[in-house]
Amino acid sequence: YKSELVAMRLSSKERTALLAMAELARRYGDGPAALSEVAATQGLPLPYLERVTALLRRAGLVASMRGAHGGYYLTREPGRIRVSEVLTAVEGDLLPIGCLVKGGPRCNREAICATRNVWEHVAAVLSQTLDSMTLADIIQKR
Repeated sequence: YKSELVAMRLSSKERTALLAMAELARRYGDGPAALSEVAATQGLPLPYLERVTALLRRAGLVASMRGAHGGYYLTREPGRIRVSEVLTAVEGDLLPIGCLVKGGPRCNREAICATRNVWEHVAAVLSQTLDSMTLADIIQKR
C-alpha cells in the first residue's frame, strides 16, 4: 500500500479540543488563559468548550488555576503533547471502523470480510501519523 492522506472527519469534540489545545500551545509560557479568551480567539461556543476542556483535564493534558489571573494551561510543553493524545482524550479510540476495536464486539463477517485489511492499514497509517504530530507542529505551521 502507498501511504497517502486519507480523508478523515473529526467530530465536533475533536475539532474543539484541537483548536483549544492549539490556542493554549500558542500561549504556552504566558500563564493560564481564560476559557472565555480561548473561545473568543478560536470562535468556539464557551459552554461547549468548557465541557470539552473537562475531558482534556481528566486526561491530564491541561490543568487549571483559580483566581483573578487564573485559567487553563498545558501540563506539558507543546512539543510533548501528541495530536493522538488530544483526540483520544475526547473521543476514545481513533479507529476508522468499529470492528477493529480491541475488546469490542466481534464482527460476524471477520472471516469473510474483503475490506478488513484495508481498514487495518488505514488505522495503522492514521495512528502513526497522529502519534508523530505534536501541538508544536500545529502551531508552527500556522
